[in-house]
Amino acid sequence: QVTYLTHACMDLKLGDKRMVFDPWLMGPAFARGWWLLHEPPSDWLERLCRADLIYISHMHSDHLSYPTLKKLAERRPDIPIYVGNTERPVFWNLNQSGVQLTNINVVPFGIWQQVDENLRFMILMDGIHPEMDTCIIVEYKGHKILNTVDCTRPNGGRLPENVALMMSDFAGGASGFPMTFSGGKFTEGWKAQFIKTERKKLLNYKARLVKKLQPRIYCPFAGYFVESHPSDKYIKETNIKNDPDELNNLIKKNSDVVTWTPRPGATLDLSRMLKDPTDSKGIIEPPEGTKIYKDSWDFGPYLEILNAAVGDAIFLHSSWIKEYFTWAGFKDYNLVVRMIETDEDFSPFPGGYDYLVDFLDLSFPKERPSREHAYEEIQSRVDVIRHVVKNGLLWDDLYIGFQTRLQRDPDIYHHL
Repeated sequence: QVTYLTHACMDLKLGDKRMVFDPWLMGPAFARGWWLLHEPPSDWLERLCRADLIYISHMHSDHLSYPTLKKLAERRPDIPIYVGNTERPVFWNLNQSGVQLTNINVVPFGIWQQVDENLRFMILMDGIHPEMDTCIIVEYKGHKILNTVDCTRPNGGRLPENVALMMSDFAGGASGFPMTFSGGKFTEGWKAQFIKTERKKLLNYKARLVKKLQPRIYCPFAGYFVESHPSDKYIKETNIKNDPDELNNLIKKNSDVVTWTPRPGATLDLSRMLKDPTDSKGIIEPPEGTKIYKDSWDFGPYLEILNAAVGDAIFLHSSWIKEYFTWAGFKDYNLVVRMIETDEDFSPFPGGYDYLVDFLDLSFPKERPSREHAYEEIQSRVDVIRHVVKNGLLWDDLYIGFQTRLQRDPDIYHHL
């Protein structure tokens, strides 16, 4: 039995064992940019505590949720958690997070991990982002469940045959591009057309992948988030995501694959569905009246954590700028960035910092250099940028979390 909880979190009951994928069940992801679309079942913590093992696919906070894991660790600090041996370690920030987990297992790619005589799993790397993204095959009594999570090209395109259940992302919108960009071609019309085109490409790619793999059942997941904070109203309105039912309808047009659009608390009885896909008891929906979509989020405690960084003593003197970028260690690249601290509405923050960083020699000039160079202007909400700097966090919180506004000249992507 496979029960959907939220976003990319599934609760699998496989004989007398329970396995959970990517538990993000409370709090935001990417600083304050992403919030859960679906209301998790009220017993989500009990479900996590009952798990025999948890798989976490990668380090992004909609999959590795420290608020969720902190709550779990208070009850079961020794719960076995499995991650792939990625170049960028999944739990790189565990010590600083303060979450007390004591049974994290880093396993090699492509090797079966035997849980019991009937159950095993294998973690695989992504072919496009092998340094970070992973996917997983779970096999129970010969029946395979494939969870490709966010992988762009799971296992380099080498995927198993005779898959009983496949689940993958579908939504798009997991990036600050192009919504947070302005200047040049980045008009509202261009953005809208780009988003529409890219979402359609993603739908068609997922449909082709399902058609090629021919799983018995397919489930779109890992895309159920919303930009619910009022300050991100513009992002919410422009960052249009794919509809899972649209993808499922596209799949059904081209194949006999059974599709399942999950709702929180719904359970897929895989054994029944494999015997008879028309079995009315094959999918057990949540009880009538169950709350499906969240309509309120507890913003306060999480924003307080971010706001606490604004007045930190390290930001009283501008010397932190050189110390921080020297610590980060990126240089010898012909790029000049202007960093501007802003308020919620991306207006300059009173008393905030506005400075240049020249990454060619890691200097901090008062004016742009006279040589030819790539240039970016990055406006960042002061609470998030200072929280990221103070805690040495990834800039994914800024960019994927929609906490910046950017302009660049020339209009090229810098993979730093």
